[in-house]
Amino acid sequence: MALVSEFLGQLTLNIGGPEPTYPTVVPVADFDPDKDAARIETAIKTKGVDEQTITDILCRRTYNQRREIAFAYERRAKKDMITALKGALSGSLETLVLGLMKSTTQYDASEIKASIKGLGTDEETLIELVCSRSNTELMEIKTVYKELFKKELEKDVAGDTSGDFRSLLLALVETKRDEPSNVVDYEKIDEDARRLYEAGVKIKGTDVKTWIAIMSERSVPHLQKVFDRYKSYSPYDMQESIRKEVKGDLEKSFLTLVQCFENKQLYFANRLGEAMKGKSAKDKVVTRIMVSRCEVDLAKIRTEFKRAHGKSLYQTIAEHTKGDYQRALLTLCGGDD
Repeated sequence: MALVSEFLGQLTLNIGGPEPTYPTVVPVADFDPDKDAARIETAIKTKGVDEQTITDILCRRTYNQRREIAFAYERRAKKDMITALKGALSGSLETLVLGLMKSTTQYDASEIKASIKGLGTDEETLIELVCSRSNTELMEIKTVYKELFKKELEKDVAGDTSGDFRSLLLALVETKRDEPSNVVDYEKIDEDARRLYEAGVKIKGTDVKTWIAIMSERSVPHLQKVFDRYKSYSPYDMQESIRKEVKGDLEKSFLTLVQCFENKQLYFANRLGEAMKGKSAKDKVVTRIMVSRCEVDLAKIRTEFKRAHGKSLYQTIAEHTKGDYQRALLTLCGGDD
């Protein structure tokens, strides 16, 4: 049981998250965990492994249902299902299926850990995960991170980054963002827009501290109005200003934040588009977004993808991936648009 509990951990409930969800993976009706577990056991034992059955089941069940299947499997086979899947699968398909055996929050926490573990930091992954998650999601990630790794997320982030980039990530991880309010404070909107302009485009150099404070502490609806108001002060919009004022990981982080404040699902759609530009897909990025968003907002990401790229996410995945991995991704995608 140790491995199952280590991987599946505590079920983390989303406490009053204000963001509506648009999942592509929803609870399957007339769910029978014992039947699913038996089919997976047979699929694993089959000579050459029946990957199709494994993905058809696990990619069509929610995390809570997969968890029940894992417990049913353990009762049946007297073996840990995750260990069995590890032994049976390989490559990108293995990564995807093992990712599905974690809750969304556990998956995010594990991906952050992997991005800062060992030599060198995978800044791109770290930026995507920290800068695109809501305040509520980050609070949950911090709790689960400590449960899984017995370390504070803040300490790990601080130890692996430096300078203004570190200051921005730490400010976000501190989760001090205001909750959205029903009252629109036009005076504060104007003041924040002016301060962003005066801390950047208006002066030589950039007062990054001011930018960090505003972007890490104000609510998302407030910031959307701030960026709109900002255009009346600055000749450039917020994204153009960021590109002019800062570079490197700090630039990428601020851009990710602003893109997510303006339209989070479009941000993920564009990340997927970039990851499937060349001949072969960047499996790591595609897997991470598909696995982490399939129970959150992948249906809306699909809509934004079609609008921005002129072709469906389903068709794009079909063109850039192959085999059982492709089949798993298309199942998570949940349909063509």
